[in-house]
Amino acid sequence: MNMTTGNYIYTFKYDTHNEQLCKLESRQLFGHEEMNKRLFSDKKIDPSISPFIKNRFEIISSSGEYCDLLKIIKDKNICVDGFKAEYIVLEGDTTGYADRLDKLKDVGYCIEGDPDYDNPTIIYSVCFFQDTWYFGILEKHDTSWFKHKNKPFSFSSAINMDIAKALVSIVSKGNSNQRLLDAGCGVGTVMLEACISGFDIEGCDIHWKACVSTRKNLAHYNYSANVYRTDLKDHSTNYDAAIIDLPYNLFSHSDDDNALYIIESAAKIAKRLVVVSTSDIKELIQKSGLKLDDYCTVDKKGKKFSRNIWVCEKN
Repeated sequence: MNMTTGNYIYTFKYDTHNEQLCKLESRQLFGHEEMNKRLFSDKKIDPSISPFIKNRFEIISSSGEYCDLLKIIKDKNICVDGFKAEYIVLEGDTTGYADRLDKLKDVGYCIEGDPDYDNPTIIYSVCFFQDTWYFGILEKHDTSWFKHKNKPFSFSSAINMDIAKALVSIVSKGNSNQRLLDAGCGVGTVMLEACISGFDIEGCDIHWKACVSTRKNLAHYNYSANVYRTDLKDHSTNYDAAIIDLPYNLFSHSDDDNALYIIESAAKIAKRLVVVSTSDIKELIQKSGLKLDDYCTVDKKGKKFSRNIWVCEKN
């Protein structure tokens, strides 16, 4: 696919330490990497499923000339109350702030209806990229998941919210109809992000303290999801995909044999796995009979610590 064609334009926001994770997520969601925090695609993905997608711009019309785009918009006879117009600045767009405001007024005059700048029912948007003007509908990232920062229970070694949210979107490829398992759920960081995005997810952990903490965190936000205190090998329910955050040798013993045991147990009940590790487990993945589809390394911000993310599927 030409990287400047598609029905949608996605914009991204991420810190330097999350760049490789964002690119991995982009490959899994769209089949292409984002470039310069922008991606054209025919795939319709909810921007709120990802920690990194800032906006989804659904293209309605485009033109090489701005005045022609205004005529196209006017000819569509759009009539809606409660609309808002926003200008999206893409890479290479040198349009000044005052000029952008003028263009928003132009777009607003082409639409019949009363605008609502505070609580719009729909957001129309205009942007410029590589000599082409675009008009469309803007879907913004919903930041309500930020409330999970204040969850009642947490472990110092638990993965952060950004990674947890990305793991859910990666393992599901953005399909919220997937049934997921958080294998070794810890305090439920992954489960919280799956629940707020509408996934059917269950969790399991061998430690009673982890299960209790996860259940209390879920209840704090009124999420309903099953959490089982069980060894993974004894868990017989089947899932579309599973997320495994391997033990760090802190609260649970961790070595290659144990990691292989966990991966093989999960592979018996899930078709697709995303595994998080602090070491290189490529050989273990091969031993388990899984196919390694993709991977990346994420450095922990401000610390000499990194996690490896491995995307695996059954052969």
